[in-house]
Formats: sequence, C-alpha cells, structure tokens
Amino acid sequence: MLLNKITALWVVITVSLGLGSMKVVNAQEEGIRKIKHIIIIMQENRSFDSYFGTFPGADGIPMKNGVPTVAVPDPRTGKMVRPYHDPHDRNFGGPHNAVSALADIDDGKMDGFIRESSSGKEGFFGQMEYYPPKFIVDTKKYLDVMGYHDEREIPNYWAYTKNFVLQDHMFEPIASYSFPSHLFMVSAWSANTKVPSDPMSCVSKLDPRDRTAKNPTPFAWTDITYLLYKRGISWEYYLDQGAKPDEDDFVPPPSIKKRGWLAVNKMWNILPGFVDVHQDRQTGNLEQLSRFFKAAKHGTLPSVCWIIPNRRDSEHPPALVSVGQAYVTRVINAVMRSPDWNSCAIFLTWDDWGGFYDHVVPPHVDSLGYGLRVPGIVISPYAKKGYIDHQTLSFDAYLKFIEDDFLGSQRLDPKTDGRPDSRPDVRENDPILGNLLHDFDFSQSPRPPMVLPPYPKKSGKSVKGR
Repeated sequence: MLLNKITALWVVITVSLGLGSMKVVNAQEEGIRKIKHIIIIMQENRSFDSYFGTFPGADGIPMKNGVPTVAVPDPRTGKMVRPYHDPHDRNFGGPHNAVSALADIDDGKMDGFIRESSSGKEGFFGQMEYYPPKFIVDTKKYLDVMGYHDEREIPNYWAYTKNFVLQDHMFEPIASYSFPSHLFMVSAWSANTKVPSDPMSCVSKLDPRDRTAKNPTPFAWTDITYLLYKRGISWEYYLDQGAKPDEDDFVPPPSIKKRGWLAVNKMWNILPGFVDVHQDRQTGNLEQLSRFFKAAKHGTLPSVCWIIPNRRDSEHPPALVSVGQAYVTRVINAVMRSPDWNSCAIFLTWDDWGGFYDHVVPPHVDSLGYGLRVPGIVISPYAKKGYIDHQTLSFDAYLKFIEDDFLGSQRLDPKTDGRPDSRPDVRENDPILGNLLHDFDFSQSPRPPMVLPPYPKKSGKSVKGR
C-alpha cells in the first residue's frame, strides 16, 4: 500500500544520508493510534482445543483422516480416551487450580486431564458447587474434559474467527485458576503482600490470597489503571449485572434467579483489591454492564475497558455454552453498532483452561507461567481477515498493546513507572511474547461490522442439553 511504500522510502533516505540513528516510525506502530478504544472480554474456563481444536489451519488436535492421534489414560478403566466431539450445551470440566495445571501438563506429556477430573479434588467444577463426585463418577461425566465443540455448537465464535483473527498460541499467563489469571490481566503479576500497602513486600504466588472484609486491599503492587490514571486515559471495568457482595464466597443458590448467581463473583472482580485504585480514587470506574451498552450506543466508550461476566453468562461449567456465546455476541454487537466502531479493538479470551484437554505444552517464562492454552480472538475494523496468529501470546500482550497505544510504551516496570514494586520481571518485555500489532492491517479501509444473532440457528446437529 502507499503508506508502506512511503515508510520504506524514508528508511532508504535515512540510511543513505547517514541518519540511521534517527527513529523511523514503522507504519504498523503508527497505525495503532487509529485504535482509540480497547475492549477486553474475559470469559471462563475453556482450553483452545475444546473450542477450536478442529478449526481449519489452527494448531488443533492432532488428527489423521479425521481421527485424533492423541489420547489420555482413564485411571478408572485403564483405557485410553481420545478427544471427541461433544454436542452438549452444558459441560462439567475438571479441577483447574495450580496443582491441577501441573498434573494436567505432567512434565510435557499433557495426559493428566482425566486423572484429575475423576479425582473429585477441590476445584472440580468450580469447587464442587453443583455436583458431588459420586454423581460425576457414576455417570462418567468426568470424561467430558476430552470433549470438544465446533461450529455446530459455537457458530458465532467460529464466524468471528473466520472473518477476523484467531490466536492459536494464547496461553493463560499463570499456571493456575481464574483469580490469579484476572490479577495478571490488569497487572501482569500474581502475588501475596507481606506488609499491607507496601508494594516492595510482594512475593510471587500461584495461589494468592484474595481480599476479605478484614483485608479489603491486599494487592499492593501496581496495576495498569495506575498508569492510565496518571496519563489521563479513561478506563472502566464493567461487571455483568453488578458485583456480588464481598462478605462471603460464592455459594451456589437453589435457584439461578438469586443474586448470587446473577452478580459477578469476587474472584473475577479484582480491581477493588488494588491499593492504587483506592489511592487514585478510581473505584467509581467499576460499573454495571448496562453502562457499557449506554456508552457504546452514544459513542462514549472509554479508552480501555474490561468486560467481566456473571456465572450464568461466563461459560464456566456448568453454565451453558449457548448462553455465554449469546452474552458475548450482544457485547460485540453493541460495539459494532456504536459510532465508535471504526476506532475499536476487541480482544476476546477465556481466563483458564477449566480442566479441559489441550495438547500444546505451555512455554516456561518464569516461576508463575505460562499456564495452559486458551482461545484468543481479535475483532476490529482493522483486524486481518481470516488470519490465524501463531505467535506465542498471553494476557501480558493485552497490557503491552494498551501501553503502546496510550502510554508511550511505558511498561509496568518498577524501575520506570513511578511506583516501584518487587515484581521479578517485566512480563510485557519478555522476548517470547508476541506483538498484537501483527493481527492488524492499519493500511486497509475500516472493515464493516458483522452483527450476528445472539442465538443463531445451529449448523448441523442441534446442541444437546444435559
């Protein structure tokens, strides 16, 4: 394109004139300025293979002639179980804490999934909230960690990937569960704080302590909102039907109509626990999702926002896949119908693998991660069409993109960000981490929106309930 030719010509001129020390602005790096609204949608508990393991061109489930060539042992029967197509709308998943991540990966053999799901350990199906171990074992529902969905069950997700970008090496940033993964989403770290309010007393932790009524702000290290506030960049953290009261942990209600089900779980609503959010008087930036829809309609979206679901809409087992997809579709449709569409980038992902099978061994970055692979989708008028991004990515890439777009590439770096903490590394600068700029073509004309029905007609065999 013309812009790329101009950039290339400028490179030739600077070299020929001996101006190599002058900074030449890459067209893609300059093009990021076209993105004025970053929307991160965080769903729950799905591995890459469980949603896109059969997506054409992706690094999916190894197969030969349509038959999986990989299998996982079932310790209860002694048989090997291959991944299989699961048409059910309700899934059960398996344990997905730090211990389970280690067991599932099993020194790179990636064969611990059924062993963990059949164990009845804590963390199974969301801390055993809905089904006792005996029920699962008696009905062999523990095997559904080997099941995968495809276009028949999740047609909208597949439509987005066909028309925009699919990331097939997006890894959870930490080998653990939802809560520390959400901490990483906004701060690139998960830790315990030894001395309240002292950022230098924080120590890396796979299973950190959550906030409590007695200790409401245990996260003393720096999160991205500190830098956004410092630079005057607007941000919001939108909660699906508001926040659940913090006083107690989630208890499964006898009816899904009760508030405990319809509000956002505390472990997903992490920003109230950060000291700097309170110091900056930014707690008012945690809003109900209804405010997001209003902002999208009126073209007043913030520069950066996160969209956090409640249990029903989250896809966290045993929540229905179809309900979660419908919720995400409504959020994306709101952006696409917004006057802000032409300046938006939507990043859709799932916070951890949920115990579901994945065949790719996670890369080692530091003592905390990476964790197992999860789906990642990029939707934007500047996203490449039908592109599969094979770069190694994690949620750290979202922070890097925010920093490059709005903060002059300032990192969450204790040496330079103005609020030192004791984090052991700057995750956004890790050499293994890819760059989300590769998913965009800023020389193209803005692509039109693709509004989809929240509950589309299923292609092929209809989705089954449980």
